[in-house]
Amino acid sequence: MKLGLGLDLYRGAVLEVPVAQVQLAERLGFHSVWTAEAYGSDALSPLAFLAAHTTDIKLGTSVVQLAARTPAATAMAAMTIDALAGGGRTIIGVGVSGPQIVEGWYGRPWGSPNGQLRDYVAIMRKIIAREAPVTHEGSAISLPYSGADAIGQGKALKSILHPAGDIEIWIAAGGPRNTALAAEVADGWLPMGYGPNGDEVYGPVLDEGFARRTDGLPRDRFDIFTGLSIEFTDDVAGTIAAKKPLTAMYVGGMGSESHNYHRDSMARRGYPEAAERIQELWLAGEKEAAVAAVPDEYIDDGGLIGDEARIRARWAEVVPAGVTGMIIRSESERGLEIAAELNETEPRG
Repeated sequence: MKLGLGLDLYRGAVLEVPVAQVQLAERLGFHSVWTAEAYGSDALSPLAFLAAHTTDIKLGTSVVQLAARTPAATAMAAMTIDALAGGGRTIIGVGVSGPQIVEGWYGRPWGSPNGQLRDYVAIMRKIIAREAPVTHEGSAISLPYSGADAIGQGKALKSILHPAGDIEIWIAAGGPRNTALAAEVADGWLPMGYGPNGDEVYGPVLDEGFARRTDGLPRDRFDIFTGLSIEFTDDVAGTIAAKKPLTAMYVGGMGSESHNYHRDSMARRGYPEAAERIQELWLAGEKEAAVAAVPDEYIDDGGLIGDEARIRARWAEVVPAGVTGMIIRSESERGLEIAAELNETEPRG
């Protein structure tokens, strides 16, 4: 199994990239480092910075938001970062975010996320391949642009910059349509809500997508990465309690009543009643009650919390079947070291 390092830079009011931690992960043999974005720091710029401070570890986004950039802009950034990194190191994970951010922050229509994702990946593939000037007639995105307000002077173009190596495109998704789309057109899948029974729940959906695949990518080369936090503490109950306010805020308030991917993710991990109750309380303004409604087991199942003995004992328990990689989040060096040790990851020379 591959290991990734997750960086939550997007949550900070001040941008501080933990270069030493990333370099440690690289020495330990981690496959990749991952950034994200919401409505603060972006996901791509830190990867360009890290390209200058690393040599081999892959540089991934989990995720770039589809509404933030055109597919051409994302492809250009990916090719630029990969050239700076020496080639063959960049992974672009793309996701749709939610309507509050799409329409409220980016000023874009929500539209059809599934159609947008399909066109987005197809256009990026064409741009990176450089086989011809890019044209695309999609259900949601077309190049050259031909909408009602076009003046008809758009020209099909081919990237000036040549790719320095292979650039992988992954899709982040939780619902069945976009999950099947990932298996059909992407190099990997970043699931939202992949619990202990994720292989059983999502297996048929992935099968559906692979049945439509046309590029011949073998199933064993399709990556599925989920997340795992590692936190050392002698106070497991206190640490779980400290994590509940952020969980309640995401599940209850990060999204609208009808579109909340964090609520849906909690439900898919086996806690549908708790997810509904947390959102109900949060939207009613009862935030303390929403925090109290977060189950201890939900927090504990999603990470390794405790002393080293407890973390070692629970490693096999929390790594779900069917995944090819785990994105590790830990503030301590020991967290990365123990993950590499338990996973039997070969260190880089």
